[in-house]
Amino acid sequence: MASAVVKVAVSSLSRCAALTFLRAHSTTASLHQNTPRSLWNLGKLNHIAIAVPDMDKATALYRDVLGATVSERVALPEHGVSTVFVELGNTKLELLHPLGEKSPIAGFLQKNKAGGMHHICIEVDDISAAIKDLKARNIRTLSAEPRIGAHGKPVMFLHPKDCDGVLVELEEA
Repeated sequence: MASAVVKVAVSSLSRCAALTFLRAHSTTASLHQNTPRSLWNLGKLNHIAIAVPDMDKATALYRDVLGATVSERVALPEHGVSTVFVELGNTKLELLHPLGEKSPIAGFLQKNKAGGMHHICIEVDDISAAIKDLKARNIRTLSAEPRIGAHGKPVMFLHPKDCDGVLVELEEA
């Protein structure tokens, strides 16, 4: 009886939702029994990036009003941004402010005057293997090769149109 209920529940869900449902409710075999084990692994959420029109005001909010520990401002000219990291215990917020008018964050702020969530960053154990695998699965990247990110580690951004509207940054752990 229980398996019939699960079959009915799963059949009424989209493919993505069905896989999530099965993954959450499965206590036995892997969902990917016939799929070769991936050569890379998705890790923890590293940070959520927020584009801000006024870095000093945003930094003061998190430091002085909310009581968080914040880093010093760091300029990353190769990415066209300055960053401040806000420590949250289980993850970080990355405050982003444009360096120059050609910054991708400048364009984002032109469309979103008050700022807002820009991207999420998830760690991977092998960025080269992850990129190769994702490209084989038709997930587009925003650059041909990884670049060094704010933490001094290789990063790659995945196209939001291939990631349910979310700009995803992968960072090698």
